[in-house]
Amino acid sequence: MNSDQKKALYADAIKELTSITEGETNVTALMATVCCVLAEKFDYYFWTGFYIVDPVKENELVVGPYQGTLGCLRIPFGRGVCGTAAASRKTCIVEDVHAFPGHIACDSRSNSEIVVPVLDRQGSLIAVFDVDSVETGSFDETDQEALETIVQQVFAR
Repeated sequence: MNSDQKKALYADAIKELTSITEGETNVTALMATVCCVLAEKFDYYFWTGFYIVDPVKENELVVGPYQGTLGCLRIPFGRGVCGTAAASRKTCIVEDVHAFPGHIACDSRSNSEIVVPVLDRQGSLIAVFDVDSVETGSFDETDQEALETIVQQVFAR
């Protein structure tokens, strides 16, 4: 999929998510809706979901709403792509997950990944949004920009 096609699909997704989530405050409902809309729109999304900061073990993520095959249940901050994004609070794009040091293989069919930190209105990390693809090099700056916009608009308003 070329950049223009991605941009058009993301623009449509942003418009749809803005309309659907307006006024909703339940975080689980918001996360489930984001997963559903994006997983349905993008053919190259293999696994789409959230890992939530555990309120008891604050340096650990626990699987939240997702679409796809079985996800890892827990991921420590700093471990794998999700843990790295959580610890750094920066989006991670990995062209080939098998070359990423410490990658956690929840499903061996995943070959590329993007993970976006999710912050609330106060700027606190509440989760990471994780998308995997079976293809190598699926994610780029277009995905990053759109997904960062989506999580900011849905969770930090």
